Amino acid sequence: MILKRTPVNNQIRAAEIRLVDETGKQLGVVSLRDALQLAQGRHLDLIQVTEKVVPPVCRLGDYGKYLYWQEKKQKEIRKQKGGQIKGIRLSFGISPHDLEIRAKQAEKFLNQGNKILIEMVLRGREKALSHLARQKVTRFLEILNKSVPVKLETDLKKGSRGFTMIISKQ
Repeated sequence: MILKRTPVNNQIRAAEIRLVDETGKQLGVVSLRDALQLAQGRHLDLIQVTEKVVPPVCRLGDYGKYLYWQEKKQKEIRKQKGGQIKGIRLSFGISPHDLEIRAKQAEKFLNQGNKILIEMVLRGREKALSHLARQKVTRFLEILNKSVPVKLETDLKKGSRGFTMIISKQ
């Protein structure tokens, strides 16, 4: 994970800063030198929290803990985005057993919080038998619905290579 480098201690370039102590109490606007002395006296780091305001806001605290919490926040944000889109590819001549195996794999993806892109690939003469391909996709969804309730993000769409649809867990 790549985080933007946060200025710490002597890396801070502002002459005056708005200081917040380790408990969250605001100490007001102080000079950088006074803030650095206070941080050294308490055996803490001076961390620049934001540079978008004048004077920039700095906080007293352990820099390692600060990085840990920033990384944790980033992970939470990524979790809330709904995961990734995982692909399950079905062929026209897929056997019922293989359909069940793909449904189990799709169940794992859904339980991890991912969405699933189901692709039914059609080649040559199979494109003329699209109603049978729709039945295979419907059968796949029936098998999957027995173990995990799913909702359709996009309906079954016919494309140049076959059918696609996106599903997610309810």
